[in-house]
Amino acid sequence: MPEILADTDGMLAVNKPAGLIVHSDGRTEEPSLAEWLVERYPALADIGEPWVSPQGEKVRIGGLAHRLDRTTSGVILVAKTPEMFAYLKGEFKARHVGKTYRALAYGHMETDSGRIVAEIMRSGEPPKKWYARPCDENDARAAITDWRVLERLESAGDPVSYLELSPQTGRTHQLRVHLASIGHPIVADHLYAPGRPSLGFSRPMLHAYSLSVSFNGKRREFIAPLPDDFLRAL
Repeated sequence: MPEILADTDGMLAVNKPAGLIVHSDGRTEEPSLAEWLVERYPALADIGEPWVSPQGEKVRIGGLAHRLDRTTSGVILVAKTPEMFAYLKGEFKARHVGKTYRALAYGHMETDSGRIVAEIMRSGEPPKKWYARPCDENDARAAITDWRVLERLESAGDPVSYLELSPQTGRTHQLRVHLASIGHPIVADHLYAPGRPSLGFSRPMLHAYSLSVSFNGKRREFIAPLPDDFLRAL
């Protein structure tokens, strides 16, 4: 179940569990974070512009200011007013929101920290996924991810790196694609590490650990504690 981390100053910070879609995709009928939010905060039904599915269905987003992949757990911000929704969308677009993720990646990183700069391109062949193409950091299409090693681990003889990831941009599947592009895909990522051993995990081991944003003259940080699968791994 989702968890409310904070309810303050016109916004909510919510801890989304892995496996829960943020809002309906217009193709399947299943519970979503947006529905869970509107059930508890009915006024959120009218916050944010509805997402229009490929089938033309208008889907309420329940004030969600950004998204996480279905398989990614962690903190997500929700606006409680139209004004806060517009503000948060602007802060994300301007890259003023600080984002930190935790991940388990295959192999031991060769250095203790680094930066990945590569454009995220869409593959034209099924299954639908993305790939990285190196580019200059000043390129308008550049996606940028900073990373550092928190710990080097072993799992049944397989080397694994426990990483802190700080995306400076917000592209689709950015962290998953960037890590795969340097030969260290996220553990149990069926899309970007096909054929690799899952090491006992049922989803890509990626967690949105913290978000920081400025409002009312203060910088606030919201942290989603590590989920059980990460705790068991560590």
